[in-house]
Amino acid sequence: MKIAMVCPYSLDHPGGVQGQARYLVEWLRAEGHDAWLVAPGTGGGPDGTKFLGDTTRVRTNRSVAPIRLSPGTRDAVADAVTGADVVHIHEPFVPAVSIGALQIPGIPKVGTFHADPGRGVRILYGTARRSWRKLASKLAVPVAVSPVAAAAIEPIVGRSRIIPNSIDAAAYESSDEKVPGRIAFLGRDEPRKGLDPLLNAFAEIRRARPDAELVVMGATRPDLPGVRFLGEVDDAAKAQHLAGAAVFVAPNTGGESFGLVVLEALASGCAVVASSLPAFHYVGGDAALYVAPGDVPALARALHTMLRDSDVRAEYQARARLRVAAFDRHQVVADYLKVYAVAVENRGE
Repeated sequence: MKIAMVCPYSLDHPGGVQGQARYLVEWLRAEGHDAWLVAPGTGGGPDGTKFLGDTTRVRTNRSVAPIRLSPGTRDAVADAVTGADVVHIHEPFVPAVSIGALQIPGIPKVGTFHADPGRGVRILYGTARRSWRKLASKLAVPVAVSPVAAAAIEPIVGRSRIIPNSIDAAAYESSDEKVPGRIAFLGRDEPRKGLDPLLNAFAEIRRARPDAELVVMGATRPDLPGVRFLGEVDDAAKAQHLAGAAVFVAPNTGGESFGLVVLEALASGCAVVASSLPAFHYVGGDAALYVAPGDVPALARALHTMLRDSDVRAEYQARARLRVAAFDRHQVVADYLKVYAVAVENRGE
C-alpha cells in the first residue's frame, strides 16, 4: 500500500507528533509498504521525506507549535501526496498543512487526533462547529491516540477509533545498570511540563539526600546543585540517559492527551512518578506512582520514596516492563493498516 503520512509540525523541532509520524513511516516500510512523510522543515525526516519549508511558531495549548502558514501550502501538500492510496493526516485541524491535506479531493483520508486542546480551542470548536464538522466529514476514519483525545474531539467527529501512540520498545532495552540516586526528566521548558515544580521538589530531596541527581533532557538553564541540563537530545542519547536513571518523573500540570514520555520511561525500566492526569493514567496504569499536579511537597515525598526504598522501586520497575506490552508497535501498525483498508474501501469524501 502507498501511504502519504502528513504532519503539520516542523521536523526541525522535537515533538511527540513529529516523532510518531516519523516512526510510523519507518515501521510501515519495515513491513513492506511504500510510505513517505510530508511535513514542514528542512531536515530530520526519514529518507524520501517531502519537506515543505520553513514554519512560523504559534502559541497554542500552553505550548508553541512550529507550523507552516505560507501561501501555496495546500498546493505543495497536494503535490507531495500524489500517488498515495491513502493519506494519513496527523492533527487534521492544524493549519495550513493538515487542513490543506484534508481539502485535497479524490484520495481517502485517515486523521489522527493527538491533542487535549486548551479552553480557547474548545470554544472555537463550539462556536464554529458546523465548519469543523464539514472539514471532519472529509475523513474516512477519525482516530484518536487516547480516550482523552477522543473525548476532546467527539463533539466534532463523533466516535473515533482509539489507536495509541507507540514506540520501538527494543530501542530502550539496555544492560546498563541504573544509578540508584538518579532521576530523569524529559520535556520542553514550558509551564505545562512542570519543570519548575520539579526543581522545587528536587531542592527538598537534596537536603535529605545530597547524592541525588536530576538529569533534565529538553531544557537548558543555569546550573543548579545536583542538576544536569542537557538541552535537546537525540533518540540515542535519550535512550542512554533513561537507561541509567532509576526513577523518571513526569510532573506535567495539564494539557496532555497521551504521555509518550511516560511510555518511553516504562520501556526503559524506570520507576515512574507522574502527575495524576487522565492521559498518564491511561499509559501508566498501575506501573506509575501518581501525585497531584503542581503539589511540590507531594512530588518530593513520592520521589524520595522511590529513591529511598529499593523494594518499592524494584516493584514499579517490574510493573513497567509488563505495562509496555499494551502499546506494542506491531499491534499499532496492524491497527492502522486495517483503518487504511477501510478508508480505501469507503473512499472518504
